[in-house]
Amino acid sequence: MLRIANCSGFYGDRLSAAREMVEGGPIDVLTGDWLAELTMLILAGNRLKGRPGYAPTFLRQLEQVLGTCLDRGIRIVSNAGGLDPAGCAGAVTELAGRLGLPVKVAHVTGDDLSGHDLGGAPNLDTGERLPAAPLTANAYLGGRPIAAALSAGADVVVTGRVTDAALVTGPGIWRYGWRPGDHDALAGSVVAGHVIECGCQATGGNYAFFGEVPDLAHCGFPLVELESDGSSVVTKHPGTGGLVSVGTVTAQLLYEIASPRYPGPDVVARFDTIRLEQQGPDRVRISGVRGEAPPDTLKVAINYVGGYRNTMTMVLTGLEIEAKARLAQEAIWSRVPRESFERVDVELTPLAATGPPPDAAPPTGTALLRVTVMDADRKKAGRAFSSAVVETGLASYPGFYGLTPPGDASPYGVYWPTLVPAETVRARVWLDGRELDGPEAAGPEPGERAPDGLEPDGETHGEREPGGLEPDGGTPGERAPDGGDPDGGAHPASRAASATSPPPVQAPERPGAGPIGLGPEAGDRTVRTALGTIMGARSGDKGGNANLGVWVRTAEQFAWLSGHLTAERLRELLPATAGLEIDRFDLPNLHALNFVVHGLLGRGVAASPRLDAQAKALGEELRARHADIPRSLL
Repeated sequence: MLRIANCSGFYGDRLSAAREMVEGGPIDVLTGDWLAELTMLILAGNRLKGRPGYAPTFLRQLEQVLGTCLDRGIRIVSNAGGLDPAGCAGAVTELAGRLGLPVKVAHVTGDDLSGHDLGGAPNLDTGERLPAAPLTANAYLGGRPIAAALSAGADVVVTGRVTDAALVTGPGIWRYGWRPGDHDALAGSVVAGHVIECGCQATGGNYAFFGEVPDLAHCGFPLVELESDGSSVVTKHPGTGGLVSVGTVTAQLLYEIASPRYPGPDVVARFDTIRLEQQGPDRVRISGVRGEAPPDTLKVAINYVGGYRNTMTMVLTGLEIEAKARLAQEAIWSRVPRESFERVDVELTPLAATGPPPDAAPPTGTALLRVTVMDADRKKAGRAFSSAVVETGLASYPGFYGLTPPGDASPYGVYWPTLVPAETVRARVWLDGRELDGPEAAGPEPGERAPDGLEPDGETHGEREPGGLEPDGGTPGERAPDGGDPDGGAHPASRAASATSPPPVQAPERPGAGPIGLGPEAGDRTVRTALGTIMGARSGDKGGNANLGVWVRTAEQFAWLSGHLTAERLRELLPATAGLEIDRFDLPNLHALNFVVHGLLGRGVAASPRLDAQAKALGEELRARHADIPRSLL
């Protein structure tokens, strides 16, 4: 058994977590994830200002635990190197010297593709060619370079851009010697890594049924007990707050994925084969995960400067909210023409709607009117716009007041995902400043790769469902007729996916759940109530797309939910998704559905004008919608 702990789910997570995980109980490897898609852009901005291109908070955590880790033989693996893993490794060495600790520090490079020929970098979602010079361009590496560093004796391994799950897969390869063809074991480690990569989200944080979670204010971070066959147990240290249950693990499994075929540089993990079992208090076993050969491409995350943006927010109160919103806009655009900006986004968000369901509530109360403009001209999007909004203060709707003072525009970045052949990316491993012999390839040997067509790190393409067509159930990810990309812009690798993908693996039943597909009996009376009465949800961002995973607890509830919650009904319940491409994927083994809403977030988090720019609340918005649910399921 290999005990792998997490102490960070994002850049800015709890600083005391590393010490808590090292001192709270036995562990073998301490890991942490600092690199969300947005983080690379933040680090690029820091670097332009003369600040480190890595996450300095990692050093603050390390200072608290490095001595103890060395004494106990705990290895440390972190992607906090960001855009400068060599600089971060040097800072670790300097810290150890200051503390008087002998330490072997490794770092992994090769992910940075800045200056490389990316072949036009066709966008994975739209097929467009990259319109501007990249500010950052980083390939997602896998776990083998990490394993090589650990095998060479590294106490601390610092990486740049790797898949989040690689922080667990790498130590697993190091400990158990998994070969590239050990697909099932590798897939199990990927699933374990996906569960703990976001820290407390696996132990009750952000959980839909938060009332079940004890002492969430002192939530413990997760760890996995990884076995040689890739199975694992998710748990946390005793005496910490939070909860590890089938529900909390399911919620995290659904976070920011797409198809049940979850690709990465080491393996394709089949999420439709996962078995979850509650083994005891705060212990959930993951088993049965099947794996397939990885694609012969790697995902590359590119960021470039898109222009300048400015947002002004006004508060609307009382009656005739929509009419007041129209009047406010007329007053603004009479002073600065709407068509003078490259892009304008207007968002009207009701507040505190806790009474009747949204589809029955009258347009009264309080709402936020957010007006965002974007343009290549900083002056045009700056004071010229914000001052025009302020000028309407005494000549607009009754009760006018704003939440934003007039200000200048700020630059924004655009996230641009693409693919490159894996054979063109070469991971390099360094130990104490010297490169190791035989640098690791970025992926398995060519004979172990599947034909391309999958995007590493959890997305597939070329399987979209256009304009309201709804699959009839069946195999996970099945599409209705004409389910291709209506824009014809899918990446060539994506078009090949359906032709090269093996058939789905039969999904196992959850232990004790009963046959999948049994619904409520005919004539069962219904109760109109919130979907969240029986349904959990977790949502988030994946580039410009939103991911929305939902689950229920029983096979009977899932039979009803899978028939009720079609893509078309999702559009009805969430008006912001109307007219957008929506994929629905079924995971009956988890009693879950996963939706990918294409384009909801525009060009990614940094460029999205939405109030909820990362779609974090989309799931809770859906849970608040009402449906006629059979009484027997409540």
